Amino acid sequence: MYKAFYGLNDNPFSIAPNPHYLFLSDRHREALAHLTYGLGETGGFVLLTGEVGTGKTTVSRCLLKQLPENTDTAFILNPSLTEQELLATLCDELGISYGENPSIKQLTDLISQYLLNNHQNNRNTVLIIDEAQHLRAEVLEQLRLLTNLETDTKKLLQVILIGQPELQQLLKRQELRQLAQRITARYHLLPLTVEEIQLYVQHRLQVAGRFEPLFTKKACKALHKFSGGIPRLTNLLCERALMAGYGQSKVPIDHHMVKLAAAEVLGDLPTESSNKWPMIIAASLVLAFGSSLYFFIGNSSDMSSSGERAKQSIPQTQSSESSRQPSGNQTILRAAMSQSRSIDNAFAGLFALWEKQPIIGLTACQAAQQQGLMCHQQQGNWNSISRLNYPAVVYLQDQQAQPFYGVVVAREGEQILLQLSEQQLWVSKDWFNRYFSGTFELLWHSDSTLPREISRTSSLSQIQWLENSLALIEHRTARLVNDFDSTLEQALMDFQRLHGLKADGIAGNQTLVQLNLYLSQKGPRLTQRSGRS
Repeated sequence: MYKAFYGLNDNPFSIAPNPHYLFLSDRHREALAHLTYGLGETGGFVLLTGEVGTGKTTVSRCLLKQLPENTDTAFILNPSLTEQELLATLCDELGISYGENPSIKQLTDLISQYLLNNHQNNRNTVLIIDEAQHLRAEVLEQLRLLTNLETDTKKLLQVILIGQPELQQLLKRQELRQLAQRITARYHLLPLTVEEIQLYVQHRLQVAGRFEPLFTKKACKALHKFSGGIPRLTNLLCERALMAGYGQSKVPIDHHMVKLAAAEVLGDLPTESSNKWPMIIAASLVLAFGSSLYFFIGNSSDMSSSGERAKQSIPQTQSSESSRQPSGNQTILRAAMSQSRSIDNAFAGLFALWEKQPIIGLTACQAAQQQGLMCHQQQGNWNSISRLNYPAVVYLQDQQAQPFYGVVVAREGEQILLQLSEQQLWVSKDWFNRYFSGTFELLWHSDSTLPREISRTSSLSQIQWLENSLALIEHRTARLVNDFDSTLEQALMDFQRLHGLKADGIAGNQTLVQLNLYLSQKGPRLTQRSGRS
């Protein structure tokens, strides 16, 4: 219903476990690594637990797509079974035929013969049981007996148990101590952090075809607050917020919309005590008065200092004499702000700087991709924009906290050439910082295909490229490296910290994009100098 309105080609927040939308946070990466370990040479049991909705099933389905071709898998989703029913279900999953009313011994013998044949044919057999907290103790013991079949080096059946935290308590029972001792890897999947929720939401939107930010930073904080970092709850809240936003034709989705969505999805939310309201109202009046006074004085100073250079690009109807008057500049600025409520118009201005144009029916980022460009959205401040040195669409807020949008076109020292609607005006850095919400988007041209990530296990050529790139950005001589050493790791982590990225010493997708933004030689820039501030 809302997909066309938001420029989506799919529903990004379905609660169905779709591997295409898998967001690999650090915790999910570790969880997937533990499951993969269950396919190693040692075998035995692997345990993955986590609260409802943390992404356990999605991780397991992702694992299934990564299994080698010589692996036979059995996936049991409903483990509320007796021993005989479990063995029969395992036979069904593996394609093992059995007669009517087979006994436990007959089923066990059939499975054992199947495992031996697989081993002789160099094939692995993996059993994955979801919702394993529902398994009965006697069924778990039957599973342990199945894994007794082994060679000198490996178990012939490898079992991955996935369940809620109650599974951990179940395995502590005295009668299951032998099984507990066979668990070779354990991992408990925790909820996402605030930062991961923001990346999670943006990731799902991008998979669904939208590259522009749709949820504000405050909205993402509200999503984390009300969902507790649980991806499934986050999906429900996002889905409801988008439906409400579509009904109101609202872009972007702010924290107020998320709070309304939470009230619908989760029920009544706690309200502030009524005796706090007089204090809140009084404080708001003081802030409003102070902000208005600051705006009046500050704008006079800002615009008078830069008014000599203030200019209008389209239309050029203001005379040069009147454009030098501070009061005239403020009038022009306020009018331009009120006419800059459309982000599409802002992107049209950015496309023009690249000598491109929007495409009807496509979002800005989709139109950019059609014309050989890439989109990049980032949170930061003026220094973040200045360092990258690209023209950018900036998200701004007026005194009434209403959004408006502009394009940073150029800069000279502390002065910024800002396009608002069809006006181009020079404003001071201080003025910009007062109205900038922290979100900006830019277009760039990738000179090469980016690898997925560069880490200690990458090829030497990729590691040398990383060293060369960081050296070029830092204006130093590149070293000849033989491996991903500690010096390179530290330089990478310093770069990541500078740009608000997770300083993990691994050049993932976001880090590689940030590096290539510096390295790209094509397209307009804010200034021909280094762009650092």
